[in-house]
Amino acid sequence: MTQEILLQTLAKILDNKKAVDLAAIHTTEQTILADYFLLATGTSTTHVKALAEELEHEMKLTHGVVPRGIEGRATGWVLLDYGTVLVHIFQKEQREYYNLERLWEDAETVELAL
Repeated sequence: MTQEILLQTLAKILDNKKAVDLAAIHTTEQTILADYFLLATGTSTTHVKALAEELEHEMKLTHGVVPRGIEGRATGWVLLDYGTVLVHIFQKEQREYYNLERLWEDAETVELAL
């Protein structure tokens, strides 16, 4: 699976689970952490957790892909590391506070095919 297909697949899973305000940025030129950041917002702590669990479950079951790591399950911000794609799932308040889109504003935004 190419990194672009991985990004789009992750986004579709989140969209199907009703994630809000999905956005992707291409960070290859800005950092060695990942080639893409995928950002999503959940409407509550429960929704953030459900989004992360669904993403992990669906990727493993359907595509045989598991995250390298997961951080923040007990918080309002969950990070799933899929190697070339880092998925950030926030509650609205955390997303506004950390504002990763502004932090990485030099990165190119990517259109998601939802």
